[in-house]
Amino acid sequence: MGHITSVGAGIYSDLSISQDATNTPAACLANPIAATWAAAFATAQAVSASASTAGMFKRIQNVREFPQMGVPPNIVNVPKYGSKTSVQVQGQADAPSFEVTLNYISDDWITANLGAYVGSGNPYCFRFALLNSEPTGWASSAASIGTAKAGGTMGNSLYYWVGKMEALQINPQLTDANQATLTISIQSDFYGAFTAA
Repeated sequence: MGHITSVGAGIYSDLSISQDATNTPAACLANPIAATWAAAFATAQAVSASASTAGMFKRIQNVREFPQMGVPPNIVNVPKYGSKTSVQVQGQADAPSFEVTLNYISDDWITANLGAYVGSGNPYCFRFALLNSEPTGWASSAASIGTAKAGGTMGNSLYYWVGKMEALQINPQLTDANQATLTISIQSDFYGAFTAA
């Protein structure tokens, strides 16, 4: 199955960050094909684990809300003399900011866990997986992620990019789960959608 081929909510969508010392952002950008990106997301690692061998990545869990995903518009409205309407021309798109709303679990974000990436200034490879069904696993292989499910394969769309975790702002709640906003700056183009074959 290729892209998702039916209407459905992406309730199993996933965001992951690679801490792979072999498949670095520079290596992924040098050859940005599906297999290169997948090599940086070959083995899921617990949030609290510290090893960074080849292919290791961590999932950013407890996401409440994802922002819009993909290439931003690059349309500029230009006034045209004598016309009642302006003309739209192609311009240069601004790099989008990627702000994810999380249910905040403080233990996930201590310095020994995901907190080490926030504000470090280091670029990392990111993967966004648009999923309608829960995969059997979260590791990437070629252009797929956990493709098996009960009854056959599942469609998914994978997007990759290089970015930095810039900020994590906590929003304490008195009547709901504590929330946080994770801001990721985009340092490259988006690559994808790559999909299950």
